[in-house]
Amino acid sequence: MPLTTDADIAQLLSETRTIALIGASDRPDQPSYNVMRVLQDWGYRVLPVNPQITGEHVHGEYVWRELAQIGEPIDMVDIFRRPIAAGEAVDEAIAAGAKSVWLQIGVINHEAAARAEAAGLKVVMDRCPAIDLPRLGISRRAAQ
Repeated sequence: MPLTTDADIAQLLSETRTIALIGASDRPDQPSYNVMRVLQDWGYRVLPVNPQITGEHVHGEYVWRELAQIGEPIDMVDIFRRPIAAGEAVDEAIAAGAKSVWLQIGVINHEAAARAEAAGLKVVMDRCPAIDLPRLGISRRAAQ
């Protein structure tokens, strides 16, 4: 079952340091652009992933084509993809050794969530960390 209690979500957010953001955008009118900035402001290292803008930079971070390219430990994969495409992103997260996956608001894919949980990953679905961080009173930390 995906994490749903405030205590479980707060613990996950407190343990997380590095987040790969699949579906990152370089367009300020896109939610992923703003969520990435909020996560950075809270002290997370956020690695943007988007094959359409690979090699560019978003909020000072190099944009990767896929998770497998990153080559450093990833605590959480934040997924900004349509629900049907979330399964592929979850499979990449499992292969990359991520500890958790976070499916954004409106991204509901129970099969992908079940695969992630079966592989030992924690799962949050249909929520946004940029909303939950201040709502749960999680303190900002120094930038990574």
